[in-house]
Amino acid sequence: MMPRFGDYSRYYNLLYRDKDYAGEARYVDSIVRRYVPNAATMLELGCGTGRYTAEFAAMGYRVHGVDMSADMLREARDIQNANIELSLGDARNVRLGEKFDVVAALFHVMSYQSSNEDVSDVLATMKEHLADGGVAVFDFWYGPAVLTQRPETRFKEVEDDEIKVSRVAVPVMDFAKNMVSVNYTAFIRDKRGGSVKELRETHNMRYFFEPELLMFGNLAGMAVMDTEAWLGGEASAGTWSVVKVLNVPRESK
Repeated sequence: MMPRFGDYSRYYNLLYRDKDYAGEARYVDSIVRRYVPNAATMLELGCGTGRYTAEFAAMGYRVHGVDMSADMLREARDIQNANIELSLGDARNVRLGEKFDVVAALFHVMSYQSSNEDVSDVLATMKEHLADGGVAVFDFWYGPAVLTQRPETRFKEVEDDEIKVSRVAVPVMDFAKNMVSVNYTAFIRDKRGGSVKELRETHNMRYFFEPELLMFGNLAGMAVMDTEAWLGGEASAGTWSVVKVLNVPRESK
């Protein structure tokens, strides 16, 4: 099961306000242009609060963002851009009846697919929505790096004029399932009234290895065109996040 982000969505943008969405979107666009120079439409699976969505739309893409969290989409709908359309839906089974030059699933959406069936279903969604000559792009937790570096307990504290968020993330590894359960505990303090709210959530993150993703791609009728470290370079035991680019060979259509 993918997590129900619930109240977490309210604080999501604050927690990730230092993330370089603009630079990362430019990087993804550079990958797309290698294979689809005239790409103009994009389906973004797991669009969340729309931070990537807004960047791609500003580049000129017509973006259809899909997310299974109504709370996340509520944040995304605050973005004012005519190139953006948003839908509530699950990346595993959403069917829009449209084709896109690009289907993207970013910020480790694929690693939230904890079962083999989940992974296959998301790839089927990607294939179903790809236009002729289009590409699918997704990033994921890279198994060699996860096993080499090992996830650690992390603490993060952020604030704005209204709230202060203190969050601890405690990882638990399940080697049999290639899974890391990240247990989040967040304390949100209202800076005006002084009240404190506690939130607890567990995000089950799957890490992948090259042979299994090649197998999943083949089973879905998709071919791997490229693999590299997130933001460029060769994937290695030192690169926690890795990117895959897939397409649909003509004989598979």
